[in-house]
Amino acid sequence: MSRTALLILADGRFPAGGHAHSGGMEAAVASGGVHDTASLETFCRGRLHTAGLTAAGLAAAAATGYDALALDDAADTRTPAPALRRVARRLGRQMMRAARATWPCAGLDHLARHRPQGAHQPVVLGVAARAAGLTALDAAHAAVYESVGGPATAAVRLLSLDPFEATAVLARLADDLDAVADAASDAAGRVAAEGVTVLPAASAPLLDITGEQHAAWTVRLFAS
Repeated sequence: MSRTALLILADGRFPAGGHAHSGGMEAAVASGGVHDTASLETFCRGRLHTAGLTAAGLAAAAATGYDALALDDAADTRTPAPALRRVARRLGRQMMRAARATWPCAGLDHLARHRPQGAHQPVVLGVAARAAGLTALDAAHAAVYESVGGPATAAVRLLSLDPFEATAVLARLADDLDAVADAASDAAGRVAAEGVTVLPAASAPLLDITGEQHAAWTVRLFAS
């Protein structure tokens, strides 16, 4: 197992398209819900324990080698907002391109063949992690970090926040990130015996609502 592979996969410069998405931050800023460092931290903590936990469970399960197509269906049921389903598949398609170029394997080829319009991004992330020789816990860590790292970076651009302060927010969330990754990995370890219903399905209704609203904007800085 290469820890360097985890750094590559979790790096914001990995060409998986995440830089074009704010994870709901653009809508949160527009509504006034996020306006400073404290509200950024509140947003990120909430997103981590809902959408981040759900994504991490899917990624971790995919990294165990569990049926990626079944996990993709499970991701659909955990993503009630059509706009966010489209975003997840668009990001999955981009990650698939990057992952197949970086860690080519039969698992990625199989998923790409059966989901030509794109699989959900966390599922692709997990399959890519497995191809890179990483563990389910590694995949969960990559997913949870992405769930807050993207919005924090977007907040810097949208609010002209001090990037040092935004990074400090992520550092303060470190224990939460570890706890969520551990919970996701534990659930993934049971999925082979108990099925996909054991995976987290934490909801974030406000993210769903604002995601649909954001998709209808005619002018926006981020794709989501």
